[in-house]
Amino acid sequence: MDGVERGNGTSGNGGGRWAYIGSFTSGGGRGITVAAVDEGTGALTPVTDVETAENPSCLALARDTGVLYAVSDAEAGAVTAFRTGAGRLGALGPAVEVGGAGPTHLSVAGRHLLTANYGSGSVSSLRLAADGTPSGPPTVLAHLGSGPDPDRQAGPHAHQVLPAPGGRWVLSVDLGTDSVRVCTLDSAGGVLRVHAETALRAGSGPRHLAFHPDGEVVYVLHELEPQLTVCRWDPALGRLDPLSEVAIDTDRVPEGVRAYPSVVCVSPDGRFVWAAVRGGNTLDTFSLADGADKPRLTSSVDCGGSWPRDLVADPSGRRLYVANEWSGDVTWFDVDPANGRLRRAGTVEIPAAACVALS
Repeated sequence: MDGVERGNGTSGNGGGRWAYIGSFTSGGGRGITVAAVDEGTGALTPVTDVETAENPSCLALARDTGVLYAVSDAEAGAVTAFRTGAGRLGALGPAVEVGGAGPTHLSVAGRHLLTANYGSGSVSSLRLAADGTPSGPPTVLAHLGSGPDPDRQAGPHAHQVLPAPGGRWVLSVDLGTDSVRVCTLDSAGGVLRVHAETALRAGSGPRHLAFHPDGEVVYVLHELEPQLTVCRWDPALGRLDPLSEVAIDTDRVPEGVRAYPSVVCVSPDGRFVWAAVRGGNTLDTFSLADGADKPRLTSSVDCGGSWPRDLVADPSGRRLYVANEWSGDVTWFDVDPANGRLRRAGTVEIPAAACVALS
């Protein structure tokens, strides 16, 4: 049942900052866990769990309305919206179907909610009301193409969709077609149209990207090959051009185990890039001291658990939170301000943890 809370519902931090943690209900997860964030230490204290539609594996928090959105990573993909406040979540209505299968990512673009539908290889758009409530029917942009990996790239698999800084363009990352699409979004009807498509290394399986705060450099992380592609972004032309490839550290990956990078994160001050690597269960730190377009691997640490699926920095850049799916925890790290290196500071049990969103 959507929006059913379990727990004491008390705020626990006097109305301060909150963490919202999504989990795989099919793997024993609790839905969405709301946790208080200690401003001094970064520690998370779970306050309540909210039962949602199946597998809320990705969350997005709209800063203007304070509404939290959750995908349902299921065959009949859907999204649910929640009011936030005082450590509680209140559903803004029933789940709304997105017209695609297995959505793995969502983001807010103006008055529209976008989802990347991995299973059906498409991107969807839903209208948002003034209060943030989503409504259908969705408009759906189907990706076309395939890649050389017969098991993972027989067809398109959209894995991430997000608006570029400035809101003029929308970028969608497709693991199945080894490409990133640059799209326009009609502000009235919500229709997505492909403006350009950037081809990346065949068989690399791009999964996730992040913008540098300068808005001119993009980092694309690949799942099927442990590498980071550095791209130049031209916001005037809506053009994404690959510049270089940087290897991900795989020294800690056990023999016979494959590394599957999952997510890339840029520090708020633009000085560091971090990447999570499943299989090796590590977090890599890249320095940008040589320039935003020249990341240099400087260190790698254990992620504090197993199968790190999501990685997010707090707004201050002092801490990094990782959702470890298989070990069922969220672990946080202190960030060394001099070099970006990570020091494990604490952990909290969250079964089948998939993602973290911070207020």
